[in-house]
Amino acid sequence: MKRRFCLTLDLKDDPKLIAEYKRYHEKIWPEITRSIKDSGIEDMEIYLLGTRMFMIMEVNESFSFAAKTKADQLNPRVQEWETLMGTFQKSLPEAKPGEKWVLMERVFKLED
Repeated sequence: MKRRFCLTLDLKDDPKLIAEYKRYHEKIWPEITRSIKDSGIEDMEIYLLGTRMFMIMEVNESFSFAAKTKADQLNPRVQEWETLMGTFQKSLPEAKPGEKWVLMERVFKLED
């Protein structure tokens, strides 16, 4: 059974930083792709409007946020990526300390 999660985050309001962030995501590091797929994330897309980003993740039954966080903490290359991405990102007011991407609440779904 697939599940979908939607998350949001802001980028710093600097056109040069935003352009650089987009360049990094044209070809993310292979170790990052591997860590994403190994965690049970089967599809991921990130959208951007101004400084607001929106991520959609389709995950399988093996995925858990806790397991992904733990695996990421043990992976030096993921930590390097996260530190680098942190130079572009700006936490939302709703974020907990140390939290970047914030899980969004679904408020509508079109039904048959």
